Amino acid sequence: MTQDIDGLMDATATGGGGEERHERRGRGAGSGRDARRAARARPKTAYAPYIVRRIPTFDVLSEEGLEIIEANAETILEEIGIDFRDDTEALDMWRDAGADVQGERVHIPRGLARKLIATAPATFTQHARNPERSVEIGGKATVFAPVYGPPFVRDLDGGRRYATIEDFRNFVKLAYQAPAMHHSGGTVCEPVDLPVNKRHLDMNYAHMRYSDKPFMGSVTHPLRALDTIEMAKILFGAEFLDQNTVITSLINANSPMVWDSTMLGALKNYARANQATIVTPFILAGAMSPVTVAGTLAQTLAESMAGMAFAQMCRPGAPVIFGSFASSISMQSGAPTFGTPEPALVLYACAQLARRLGVPFRSGGSLCGSKVPDAQAAFESANTLLPTVLAGVNFVLHAAGWLEGGLASSYEKFVMDADQLGMMKTMLEGVDLSENGQALDAIREVGPGAHFLGCAHTQANFETAFYRSSIADNNTYEQWLAEGERDAATRASVLVKRMLNEYEAPAIDPAVDEALLEFIAKKKASFPDSNI
Repeated sequence: MTQDIDGLMDATATGGGGEERHERRGRGAGSGRDARRAARARPKTAYAPYIVRRIPTFDVLSEEGLEIIEANAETILEEIGIDFRDDTEALDMWRDAGADVQGERVHIPRGLARKLIATAPATFTQHARNPERSVEIGGKATVFAPVYGPPFVRDLDGGRRYATIEDFRNFVKLAYQAPAMHHSGGTVCEPVDLPVNKRHLDMNYAHMRYSDKPFMGSVTHPLRALDTIEMAKILFGAEFLDQNTVITSLINANSPMVWDSTMLGALKNYARANQATIVTPFILAGAMSPVTVAGTLAQTLAESMAGMAFAQMCRPGAPVIFGSFASSISMQSGAPTFGTPEPALVLYACAQLARRLGVPFRSGGSLCGSKVPDAQAAFESANTLLPTVLAGVNFVLHAAGWLEGGLASSYEKFVMDADQLGMMKTMLEGVDLSENGQALDAIREVGPGAHFLGCAHTQANFETAFYRSSIADNNTYEQWLAEGERDAATRASVLVKRMLNEYEAPAIDPAVDEALLEFIAKKKASFPDSNI
């Protein structure tokens, strides 16, 4: 209705009926109504640095069910143990903390991990270089961050191809411009045109220069984590960084029940610098965890508790986020599947477990296995996104752009997903019970048997009354036909091009920018290129 509101207003202002409205809709371009409609072509979504939910969370486990999962997780930690591989320091730290260390296997006594995690903050602020973009992580806050990790990109013009640093910059720019995207993310795609051992420098710089939203740091090597920290010191100041969190990083367990030296090294460096770590078991249930929801929950909780406890051993009070990435697999082919009910149940229950543990929670996103942004992609993404927001996820990675089971970052799907994220904001804000929201004046004015299209309340609210999609086509069939019969992906492609064409970089202190570039140049010159 919002797209045709001018025509409806014209009709009601003169008392015209349905035939009059159709006549007015058919008038040529250039009328005042058409000009007003064109001016409102883009969705007018008020920007907010993050969402504060005003509706209850949806819980799937009873108190008894939660206690069962927690007890099973403690059994895994104590009896089976967690491997901390190739990290003598980590093993010594666990031994000093009271764990039973046998080789690389760490057996954590019941209650020890939970006791250590108690020093982690329930909520924390990740500061952006633009203070207005800083986000709250935990509590009732929800933060949307882009897709993370794909080596490929896809768009309608070029198809599927390996990602480049130019693609990386483009996704950073799209995330910066999207009102519903609160975070710049991390590896929005993997720029394979740059050496593995140096690309993190260009990736960090892209987040710091082409966006002023919060960002994620490199975790592919402990030294690359240190480089991220040093660059953040240039951007924020060393003293500020030591006392505040400006980086969030993704630390994945090597499920089942293994923490490897690469992830542990990055975790140690970030935690000791007071920077946030998202401690996340990466699980394809049936291959990396049991096929049952309860079994996957217990293993996920055990692995994440071991990682979060270790972060607190590195620096008590360092911010951590309990992460869960759990997908099902096809028991016929072994391929990962998305949008299925079992991972949604894991997500809901893990959110409850995180709240009981007293730490922020990360999960969800807009996940799908489809190769293109089609109906399968939409259904599977919706079946992941809705549980995400209903469960109360605090940090949502892969919120936009995920395609092909995480192998590809899609330009078109990025803006299609971002459109849906704006709708989630409206839903999480709940019912407006203000005087304007109750609308009794409108009901009194209109009375029985009339309509609300021309009343004062509608006139005052119609532009913001309902979410206006930037992608959906709600025009007549004839107008859709005249405009080229474009489907959603085609319309999204047009929007991507417009956003990149209209992009303007946020301002940055030239001295800071120069210092960042100097750091990158010196670092790159200090060692040869390598793809390891």
